[in-house]
Amino acid sequence: MDFTSGKELLELCRENRFPISRAMLLREMDLGNCGEQTVREKLGRSLEIMEASVHEPLGKPRRSLSGLIGGEAWKLYSARQTPPLCGELLTHAIAYAMAVLEVNAAMGLIVAAPTAGSSGVLPGALFSLKEHCGWSETKVMDGLLNAGAVGYLLMRNASVSGAEAGCQAEVGAASAMTASAIVELMDGTPEMCFQAASLALSNLLGLVCDPIAGLVEVPCQSRNAIGVSNAFTCAQLALCGITHPVPFDEMAEAMYRVGRSLPYELRESAKGGNAGTPTGCRCARGSCGAG
Repeated sequence: MDFTSGKELLELCRENRFPISRAMLLREMDLGNCGEQTVREKLGRSLEIMEASVHEPLGKPRRSLSGLIGGEAWKLYSARQTPPLCGELLTHAIAYAMAVLEVNAAMGLIVAAPTAGSSGVLPGALFSLKEHCGWSETKVMDGLLNAGAVGYLLMRNASVSGAEAGCQAEVGAASAMTASAIVELMDGTPEMCFQAASLALSNLLGLVCDPIAGLVEVPCQSRNAIGVSNAFTCAQLALCGITHPVPFDEMAEAMYRVGRSLPYELRESAKGGNAGTPTGCRCARGSCGAG
């Protein structure tokens, strides 16, 4: 079993009356010439790493090697009793997403989802929902499979590289993957999943990649917070029956075209945007951050 577009995947799901996660599971089994248990063991290992990365900085904050970030996830998470402005579930998701970027910046172990710079969005959503809803690991694996299907299609037909297509191709892709996963986990249809993914891409269309000093720290960490917030928003819209007129496949193509039209300075060159400001340039010379 295989599929090369969102349209093909939706047709498979309709014909077989199964969710996106099942289609992706069967694809992995076929291409890997293995059984379901083998695939789920690999998924379980990825989830273990993700879970460690969302929780580690909350108990033991660490600054990045540059000193630009570190401790932000703990600050947000520990302030949740205030009560949090965004509500407990979303606040946890944002804190978890930011935590993963802290682990990455401190040279810890993370899972690229789909990239290191966007690695916090999916685990932030999955584990905040797991804890909030009391879900089993098997159910969370289905979310990972669903997200993997969307990520595969974006890698195949567009891009998930900031250097090629800007941050819209990293955090934007992660947000689309996550929005789709949330919809399936909340019992939405495959059609709703792709509506959410399309909305997520549309909302972050044109987002540039401008890491200060060329490091995956600022503004990457806060953009992961935006990515997970966008995913929840788009999932909620889709679950309520709100649609985006542009189909997922067309939205992916549009994202890629926009990304390729971005100037070099706004595609991970550390020369434009945040990185090109006077303060950004000083940080690149090592004169800000650690304090």
